[in-house]
Amino acid sequence: MSAADRAAKSGIALEAQKKIHSKYDESLAAQILIWLRNTIQESINTSGEVQNFLALLHDGTVLCKLANSLSPGAVRKVNDSKMAFKQMENISFFLAFAMKHIDKSELFQTADLYEEQDPNAVLICLSALARKSEKLFGKPGLGPKESDGEKREWSEQQLRAGDAIIGLQMGSNKGANASGINMGNTRHM
Repeated sequence: MSAADRAAKSGIALEAQKKIHSKYDESLAAQILIWLRNTIQESINTSGEVQNFLALLHDGTVLCKLANSLSPGAVRKVNDSKMAFKQMENISFFLAFAMKHIDKSELFQTADLYEEQDPNAVLICLSALARKSEKLFGKPGLGPKESDGEKREWSEQQLRAGDAIIGLQMGSNKGANASGINMGNTRHM
């Protein structure tokens, strides 16, 4: 079922959909599509307009080509069928590939793309993959380079030096005691 087959949204559902679609960034989409074109080495329309973005990726074949360009053999079978479930299967093949390389929070659902529910989620997923492309696959990436982190080595003496320090979070009881607290005793009348 595509977006054209659905009933028009109204009321709160329409407001929610408008809010979701307002997060979509056309300039980022254009950059992602240029990166995608260069990675799969095929001619594609790199216009960042939401309809072009969704139409280009709708059947999942371009996504599967991307997965195979980044990691040869990642998607064994790419469906060329026009049947909806085969196209959604292509998207799920890509998502299975992406799940191995990016955070779960950066993935999208099949409906986000196929039913055009959340194009921004698709954009976030592709951005995350593009950002990690150079580090993971040795292919030119897009966006800021991810840091590798800084590995620190502490000597045993440095680790033990902190044992004698009382941190400010510990506070102080300033001579207080527990007298006057009736634990378990009730007031008798």
